[in-house]
Amino acid sequence: MLIELKKPGNVTREIIRKATEEDLDQDDHNRALEGEAFEYCKERIQARKLDMDLAEIEAAFGGHRITFYFSAEKRVDFRDLVKDLAARFKRRIELRQIGVRDQARRLDGCGPCGRAFCCSTWLKDFHPVTLKMAREQQLSLNPGKISGACGRLMCCLAYELTRYRDVATNLPPVGTTLKTGQGLMTVVRAEIYQEVVWVRDDEGGQHRIAMTELPPGPYHECGDCNCGKKPKKDAAPHDDSPPAEA
Repeated sequence: MLIELKKPGNVTREIIRKATEEDLDQDDHNRALEGEAFEYCKERIQARKLDMDLAEIEAAFGGHRITFYFSAEKRVDFRDLVKDLAARFKRRIELRQIGVRDQARRLDGCGPCGRAFCCSTWLKDFHPVTLKMAREQQLSLNPGKISGACGRLMCCLAYELTRYRDVATNLPPVGTTLKTGQGLMTVVRAEIYQEVVWVRDDEGGQHRIAMTELPPGPYHECGDCNCGKKPKKDAAPHDDSPPAEA
């Protein structure tokens, strides 16, 4: 039987047997060891003035190794810290630097949607997320509203981006003049999520038109669309016939 474990890194391991009383006692001992190691490591980090943030500690089941996970903006020389930890716990010591997103994945928590972090439940790979994605979805660019617990842009900004782009492609751009049953009207803004546009008539009044009620496009090539502008004049035909002989 194979199971997927959260630590470390969603690896797949095999279940050997049912845990015995000795195994449970060893696990309790490891949890206590992790708590002690966490506090001592934080103390030594402050004493040595290292620019690093301790995230989590994992003790191997047999107790022969302790792994310390930390995040840092720059490369950190932690050789002296390893010596301190090895002298204290008499075990093999490993320090692994992780990114802020990996740190949030390991710590777990709830996002602004009220659900558990995507990265700690089902999201296995991190993909680039940019401010352009938020702009295309007409979201507020307030960092507090579009940033996750890790301090980076929320991964979910990419989930519905394709849908928003498809809708935006079918909506006329701002400034387009449309031929409607009430005359020519100019698009002043678009609401992609609602799939509607707002248009202004000659008297300055604004009207809301759903995408399904818009005149057929495309709306960006004057002459072949219903934008209201005059069609382009056809260029004079090119004569490829040879010149007449004198």
